Amino acid sequence: MTAFTIHSIDTAPAGSKDRLAAVKKGWGFIPKLQATLAESPVALKAYDDLFGLIAAEATLTPAEQQVVYQAINVFHGCEYCASGHTFLSRKAGVPEDVIQAIRTLQPITDARLQALRVFAETVAEQRGFAGDAAVDAFLAAGFSKAQVLEVVTIIATKVISNYTNHLTHTPLEDFMNDPALRWEDPKGRTPRRD
Repeated sequence: MTAFTIHSIDTAPAGSKDRLAAVKKGWGFIPKLQATLAESPVALKAYDDLFGLIAAEATLTPAEQQVVYQAINVFHGCEYCASGHTFLSRKAGVPEDVIQAIRTLQPITDARLQALRVFAETVAEQRGFAGDAAVDAFLAAGFSKAQVLEVVTIIATKVISNYTNHLTHTPLEDFMNDPALRWEDPKGRTPRRD
């Protein structure tokens, strides 16, 4: 297995140092995902910019954003991100039954949030070829055309993080080992190597 460096500000390539310092200032620590992405200043900037842009400017609410993030984390089988976004979902006010439904591959009882989740999973599964019926159902659930594209943007953000974690075996953060947060892919696609 190829080992990837979990960079600090000191060990990161020059193009990643300032970004890692900003991440540390914003989060209070440097998450191992960003520390791994720092190997490529382009990858770190792309992920960090997309994540920040969604949080600052998306019309989907913070809770709706987390539903999409978590649906894609689970769809991709990303244990690191599913664990982390369980914490972020709670912080964003996502109801616990919604969090658990996504984590356990069960339907969400809230029809609007289920429509959001289904649309996000369909777009990801079909690699964008979700079809007009999927878009129409999403719009009929009360979402906008702009939010169709916001879902695509969130999926793009998750492709960067989920695929990075799969390829580099990003170790879990210590707090992710809390049984209330820890998520293991029920399909067994991503065995931990930490």
